Amino acid sequence: MSMKPENILEVRDLKVKFPVTGGLLLRKVAEVKAVDGVDLELKRGETLGLVGESGCGKSTIGKAVINILKFSSPDVDITGEVWVRADEGEIDFLKLSRHEMRKHRGFIQMIFQDPYSSLNARLTVGQIIEEPMLYHTDLSKSQRLDRVAWLLEKVGLQAEQSKRYPHEFSGGQRQRIGIARALATNPKIIVADEPVSALDVSIQAQVINLLQELQGEFDLSILFVAHDLSVVEHISSRIAVMYLGNIVELGPGKDIYHNPIHPYSRALLSAVPVPNPKKKKKDRVILTGDVPTPMNKPSGCGFRTRCPIARAECAQAAPPLEAKSEGHFAACPYVTAGEAIS
Repeated sequence: MSMKPENILEVRDLKVKFPVTGGLLLRKVAEVKAVDGVDLELKRGETLGLVGESGCGKSTIGKAVINILKFSSPDVDITGEVWVRADEGEIDFLKLSRHEMRKHRGFIQMIFQDPYSSLNARLTVGQIIEEPMLYHTDLSKSQRLDRVAWLLEKVGLQAEQSKRYPHEFSGGQRQRIGIARALATNPKIIVADEPVSALDVSIQAQVINLLQELQGEFDLSILFVAHDLSVVEHISSRIAVMYLGNIVELGPGKDIYHNPIHPYSRALLSAVPVPNPKKKKKDRVILTGDVPTPMNKPSGCGFRTRCPIARAECAQAAPPLEAKSEGHFAACPYVTAGEAIS
């Protein structure tokens, strides 16, 4: 089955399971269903926000998309397809070996969550940014150095700072360096794994604005992973809300932020602080119970044990995403598009 012409990335029925070992012989005693049958589409030039609580599987999807999970965790069980429209044509990344994947690394890059641990402390900033070009481009030494200087200026730093080490920079500056490194190979897809969660609020806005500026200039398609809906709303064309390994709602960014349909999305949005003290806070939705363990997910809908509108039928089968309005989908047969939340 070929990809849709407007898409640069398609994830089909992705399932990721991590084994849990125990006993003297460390045998497999259980498994964690980190991702449990996810379908996603990333259009060329758009930003798709992927949000949810910690442990819902959103970062796992990002790592599966860039095809590093099976190399970093050899025991992981990954099924499904991750199709990418590369220069050579349509390619399923999950079918590629480490050697085969290497020639496509320049096409898709990642911005990591922690700017303090994602940069090699033994290398200068110039060496960090230049390193991907050594393996994934044919640029000469002088061309690489010129591009390093150019990229540093593009992310708001100075070319002469290339000789400094990561510990000499602040957190926001380090994340800018991480962005410059991700852009070094001129990729078409960027997976941003919570790139602002470790930064101060004022610095978060600067980094998000920078990503938006670079997206247009470099013609980037971005999968933006985050747990904060208010952060994702400002940068995302569309938003996918995850819960316990499944997507429960998907739609245009403003629709999800101002008019969520799924009960979990409503609860997640109600927890977002209101910055204006004069504006009345929307009613907080308090969910009962604890998040189930992904080692023992509830039958049927994974959210049913905490859902305020759950019915007996919810335990029978996991509900698929259904269209509730134009481009707006929710994995619940008992909800409809309602009034905007103020």
